[in-house]
Amino acid sequence: MPQSNNKTGQIVLKLADLLEALNQPCPSQTTAAIPHAAIDSRQVEAGALFIAIPGEKVDGHDFVGDAFSRGASFALIQHEVLGDFKTLDLRKKLSQTDLDGLDAPLCLLVENTLTALQEIARFWRNKLDLRVVGITGSVGKSTTKELTAQALQSRFRTLKNFGNLNNEIGLPLTILGLRSDHEIAVLEMGFYVPGEIDFLCQIAKPQIGVVTNIGTVHAERAGSQEAIARGKAELVQALPPAPEGVAILNYDDIRVREMAKMTQARVFFYGLSPEADLWADKVEGLGLDGIRFRLHYQHETLHIHLPLIGRHSVHTALRATAVCLIEGLNWQEIIKGLQAGHAQLRLVAVRSKCGALILDDTYNASPASTLAALNLLEEMDGKQHIAVLGDMLELGQYERQSHEMIGLRTAEVADILLTFGKRAHIIAKSARNAGMPANAILEFDEEEPLVEWLKENLTPQDSLLIKGSRGLRMDRITAALEAEQ
Repeated sequence: MPQSNNKTGQIVLKLADLLEALNQPCPSQTTAAIPHAAIDSRQVEAGALFIAIPGEKVDGHDFVGDAFSRGASFALIQHEVLGDFKTLDLRKKLSQTDLDGLDAPLCLLVENTLTALQEIARFWRNKLDLRVVGITGSVGKSTTKELTAQALQSRFRTLKNFGNLNNEIGLPLTILGLRSDHEIAVLEMGFYVPGEIDFLCQIAKPQIGVVTNIGTVHAERAGSQEAIARGKAELVQALPPAPEGVAILNYDDIRVREMAKMTQARVFFYGLSPEADLWADKVEGLGLDGIRFRLHYQHETLHIHLPLIGRHSVHTALRATAVCLIEGLNWQEIIKGLQAGHAQLRLVAVRSKCGALILDDTYNASPASTLAALNLLEEMDGKQHIAVLGDMLELGQYERQSHEMIGLRTAEVADILLTFGKRAHIIAKSARNAGMPANAILEFDEEEPLVEWLKENLTPQDSLLIKGSRGLRMDRITAALEAEQ
């Protein structure tokens, strides 16, 4: 077993673990701790393992020297690098001579650095005794991860993915940050191609799987909602059988509900239906003051007020609550964790220079999240409700109908619509067809004239939603309007 770090008493990844994971001998002297791993040399900390991954535009091998200068002890490489660094060739079986004098900085040469990272993460996960929660779905993964981890921290030492490190690189990096004092890891799992979530589960070995919903995000790559559902179902299929394994499923989404037939784990449903194990009703959006709802579980009913923005956030709260119930937290711990108020990742409320309220939801956009944002705009006070909506990307065959649906809802909610991007013209046309006055709809293909219109026309009494896919960088619109802090 790994030895304790002398400074903290915690078991952390060591060079010996890394060598053992890659099927190399682990002599007793290889006790150097590896407290951190990174693929970006700018994020390196003292003692870190730097993984040099070749990319389409940037090769991490070009930054090995920079990583060492910032304090990295070791670097995984798959080809030669510039600089006079000692290199240990792990592509062959090491002799005792090879293992003499493993002082940092040291390059570790492997066949493939990404594969090596994944194997080390798999090995390290198996070394540690902890619970793992896997979270996937089309919308709401990151916010669910944040709120779940936040709530669990009221009792357990908890690790979570940083940001959106949810893929074949980010998840292994997260796992290498585990220490012996961690009791639970909450891991977001992204899906782009069939088999990806199954692969992530082989590394993370979750006992609890949470599925948020099945939408059309990434349909351009996956092909259809059915294909997306099959990909997300890989999480529940990978869970251990009951009672250890638990699949937490959205009863309100028929495609997610059907996943109950695909797992040997215990099924726990959440939703807005009394048919679910955990359900909510009387959901009330309070604008920027959060949401209020009534929560039902078994024979208990609780009245909850949370600082989560938008009525759709009730599902996020239900997911986090379900995990906490499975892990044995009491209601006092759960409510305290949910109310801590640090998990509102995406949508941020700020003021413009003139005093207008800006709902900045520019992180990304899907049909479901855009509808939720429009619903929130409807809840806001204000002289005028203005929607600035950009393209929703990667929708594949659902592109036209999704943008048309958003146009219909915008006509019901907004007084003025500004669109940004080629696909967003569909939103404008749909809003006009739904009866929104033509002079209340402005279409832009460039950022600068859109920003200028807003600067000239916004009033302090207006409420403004800015929403679009990340590729459009609509955060720059918010930045141009936002008041100095």
